[in-house]
Amino acid sequence: MKIVFLDEYSICNRNIESIKSLGDYIGYETTSSEQVVERCLDAEIVITNKVVLDAEKITALPKLKLICVAATGMNNVDLVAASEKGVLVMNAVGYSTYAVAETTLCSALSLLRELTYYDNFFKSGRYSTAERIFNFDRPTAQLRGKRWGIIGLGNIGREVARLAEAFGCKVSYFSTSGITRDEQYPTLSLNELLTTSDIVSVHCPLTTRTANLITKKELSQMKPSAILINVARGGIVNEQALAEALNNKTIRGAALDVFSAEPLRESPLYNLQDPYRLVASPHNAWSSVEAIDRLVECIAQNIRQYQGNN
Repeated sequence: MKIVFLDEYSICNRNIESIKSLGDYIGYETTSSEQVVERCLDAEIVITNKVVLDAEKITALPKLKLICVAATGMNNVDLVAASEKGVLVMNAVGYSTYAVAETTLCSALSLLRELTYYDNFFKSGRYSTAERIFNFDRPTAQLRGKRWGIIGLGNIGREVARLAEAFGCKVSYFSTSGITRDEQYPTLSLNELLTTSDIVSVHCPLTTRTANLITKKELSQMKPSAILINVARGGIVNEQALAEALNNKTIRGAALDVFSAEPLRESPLYNLQDPYRLVASPHNAWSSVEAIDRLVECIAQNIRQYQGNN
């Protein structure tokens, strides 16, 4: 049984012997779109984190039986084509819940406490030449007592809610699916959540319902003192509108770990009038070593399950 991993670099050099031991394994650091078919032609199982497997590629791989997505989101796989060809698609669920939730809290604290600015103030040497003990260039705020609005109350959203409550925040949420469930937090319309929240964090999948969910109109509804955090998927928050909102001081700040294109080559976000209003990271909120090890085990377990059924 041949197993091909198309973008092994995404496992960050962690131990993957549990996967390698399950078949005739070959891993590639990265794989371009043009290389996919050639590399996977004899593969029964293909593992991909972000390499796209569209209908054309799936059709060109007659031996393919299982696609293991080394992530939770499956936007990079044509699920309809896979189903039509009888190819099973399995993702990894829950491995990064704690890592992404912690990144969300870290982002909120960083923005409210102006950590990036004051870290630079120290490291730039300005503190060493200062005449006073304290510096209050940028006022800071605390989490306790803030209203935290969550867009998408799935596994990650619930963990963020738990952590936010532990910091003394009042939590509410907006359901992007429109499904009403019995939750311990009040559900609000998107408009009410945006207008009343001090922190808004996004934890929903990218779908036709959520694409461009946050644009200029929605940002204008937020408090000038509010912050927006997107650790879900790029494309949910309109980056041009967000850059304008930050430049115009429509909102206090934003944190992004995901972008409409990754890597993000050109964007107004790179040229903000006040760069300290944005905290950004290269789509690695999920990537604690503990989370990656759980991801590896999820992939191995998915392959074992497939093998056990065949």
